[in-house]
Amino acid sequence: MKKIVVACGSGVATSQTVASKINNMLEDDGIRATVEAVDIKSLENIIDTVDVYVSIMPGGKNYENVPKINGIAFLTGMGMDEEYEKLKGYINS
Repeated sequence: MKKIVVACGSGVATSQTVASKINNMLEDDGIRATVEAVDIKSLENIIDTVDVYVSIMPGGKNYENVPKINGIAFLTGMGMDEEYEKLKGYINS
């Protein structure tokens, strides 16, 4: 099962909201994956165990071998469909 991590500054409100939204969307599409919200500081310690990283931070750091998705799109709705399609592509690859 693929592991998706959503990271924001504190790992509380924003990342939890986006993680929940992504999890619901995946469930609605019958896609099995683990979605976890973390604070940006914890990301360094777990990035090697992650299949996809969803960044709430503008710009956000890039990690080699871990695709990054724009999490802000899931908050605003602008560009969300495109980012969700990218996410599904990474999960299914």
